[in-house]
This record gives sequence, structure tokens and C-alpha cells, in this order.
Amino acid sequence: MLSTVLILAILSGVAAMVYANGIANNTSTESDIMFNYGGCPSGGHGFGRHGFGWGGRSITVSQEYKDKVINIAQNDSDVQNLLADGYNITNVRPIINTIVEADGTVTMKATTAIVMLSQNTTGRAFVTVNVEEGKVTEIVILTRTVIEKP
Repeated sequence: MLSTVLILAILSGVAAMVYANGIANNTSTESDIMFNYGGCPSGGHGFGRHGFGWGGRSITVSQEYKDKVINIAQNDSDVQNLLADGYNITNVRPIINTIVEADGTVTMKATTAIVMLSQNTTGRAFVTVNVEEGKVTEIVILTRTVIEKP
């Protein structure tokens, strides 16, 4: 129970930092907020069982998109080191940018994605991949150390 609370506290802190960074740089989008805060899994904002989206609408990510993102991540030397250290790729989440033009035209494109990695119960890593440039732009590694005392 304590370990679950600790992990949630750490992830909440990371989400708050990412969200604050997006606001400070004026780059935060609704999709960023939805990704970082998760939202309601029962059809409100955020992730559901079969996808994620707003108001219960889910977004299906093609296997080709996931494969492309994973291939970019696996070509990065730091990600290769994580994989060699026992991390496994567990998920790919696109960051969807929505642009509304002056004439009201709406364009949505997933130019960035987050690859999630896990190492047993002790480590998590979030790899940011710029899909258009074909490179990893950031890696955030979270680890947990438990010291049991008699």
C-alpha cells in the first residue's frame, strides 16, 4: 500500500512539472494535459480501456505508428542501455497537437510520442520521441528504493 502511494506521489509530481513546463513555455495543449493527468477511465477526460480521448471518444493508435515510434526509441543509445538493464517497453502514447487555423480549419497530428518502459517494480522510464525528426528528445527515469527494517 505504501509503495503504491509513493509511486502515485512521484508520478503526480512529474505530471505537475511537465504541465507547469508546458504552461511556462506556452506549449501545453489539451492533449498534453490529458496525457499528464490521466483523467477518468470511465469515459470522461483521459484514458479508457481501449484508448484515450475527450468525452468518451477513444483514439486508436495504429500498430505501424507504434512500431515507428519504438524503432526510433530503440535506435537511441540511452534507450538501448535501459533495455540492456532490464527495462521493457510497455506502451506508446502519442501526443496529439491540434491546430485551429484562421478560417476555422482544424488539423490534428501526432508529431511526438511517449514510450513507457518499466523495470520490474523498481523503475519506470518515459522516453519522449519526436516522430517527425526521428529522434529521442528526452528521457525521464523514475526509480524506487525500498529499505525494509526489522
